[in-house]
Amino acid sequence: MKTPTKPSFKPVEAVARALKVLRVVSEERQATVASIHRKTGLDKATIVRMLETLHHEGYVAKETERAQYSVTARTLLLSQGYEKSRWIAGVAEPSLARFRNSIGWPSDIAVFDVDAMVVLQTSRESGGPLSFNRRPGFRSPMLATSIGIAYLAFCPTDECQRIIRQLAAVDEPWNQLAREPERLNALLERTRKDGFAVMNDDYSEQVFAGNVWAMGVPVVHKGELFAALNVMMLKKALTLSEARKQILAPLRQVADDIATQLAAARD
Repeated sequence: MKTPTKPSFKPVEAVARALKVLRVVSEERQATVASIHRKTGLDKATIVRMLETLHHEGYVAKETERAQYSVTARTLLLSQGYEKSRWIAGVAEPSLARFRNSIGWPSDIAVFDVDAMVVLQTSRESGGPLSFNRRPGFRSPMLATSIGIAYLAFCPTDECQRIIRQLAAVDEPWNQLAREPERLNALLERTRKDGFAVMNDDYSEQVFAGNVWAMGVPVVHKGELFAALNVMMLKKALTLSEARKQILAPLRQVADDIATQLAAARD
């Protein structure tokens, strides 16, 4: 996947704000001005203007009685050019379902996109102990999640360096590691040696109250990296040592199976 080059002009802030609002509406399915404000930090008056514009253009529907917003089918037009993601998700879905049934824990398969890992498919079920918001389209920080670290550790060297430079240039807390080359290189080398990555403890504390952790591996076939695959578990149920004994081998196997299927389908 190509990494965009640095723009030669100042980004249009109104467009950036509208896209932030649209992304939150898509993630929440039934969003309100207040919930969008919490997620984006944008001024509420600005959010209303963005929503009204998106509504006028047909990308957002408004439920007046409850003051809730949801995306419309028109948003599908925005993803028509991204067939690779749909292809990977479709190939991976049966394997993810079988893996979930065999080990009892959910998984995500994700690819790198601009500055984060984007979940393409998940085996997470609603109503379960790990049924938090991780639907397809969810963006995970590269240097704090198992799928991000696993992808970065096993991607080609030139791509790895491009991603690190791009992350280092963005003043975002989870990108700090990109500005600490010795620590980051040590993490990536350890990940390559172990063959897997784990979720950052601080990220687990901030996002999941320290209750959840994840193990991630690359989805790679004959040196070609397609994606990264994780398994998410409750800390009180499995320690890292236990997961290495019970989960790692099956996780690697399903990643290998998906990579082989992707290579065969492409060829």
